[in-house]
Amino acid sequence: MFDQINGLPVHVLVLHAAVVFVPLLALGAIVYALVGAWRAKIGWAVLLLGIVAPICTFVAKESGTKLFNRLEPHMSPAGKKLLTEHMGFGTQTFWWTLALGVVSIVMVLLTGRGKSSAPKVVQWVLSAAMVVLAVIAVYYVYRTGDSGAKAVWGSY
Repeated sequence: MFDQINGLPVHVLVLHAAVVFVPLLALGAIVYALVGAWRAKIGWAVLLLGIVAPICTFVAKESGTKLFNRLEPHMSPAGKKLLTEHMGFGTQTFWWTLALGVVSIVMVLLTGRGKSSAPKVVQWVLSAAMVVLAVIAVYYVYRTGDSGAKAVWGSY
């Protein structure tokens, strides 16, 4: 399922979705957390991205594992080392994005449409968590992409 589509590795086809949707979720989460006046306008997007971004990172991670398993018998030890590091970053990207997605969804559901069913302290904690998780998720997207590019194209 995560291996190939018409002979092309699924990983190559889906990784760019993660590269786009994780930073969009991060940006939306930060704005949602810090700009209360915009919450009613962007809540739907943050909610949607909170679902889509973790799914994209999961599919990218699983398809990357399938690609690695298919290519591993033909890899040099140095190549295996590079791709193992890349896969580690990809796993971290998935978990941090999942955490950001869950916290963002909870925040939107608690504060959506201008009404809040949560005490202010809970909103502050969730807002702080959204900002911190957004920064971490974007960091791991960068590290994953950078290590993948180096593995494919060599050091630059």
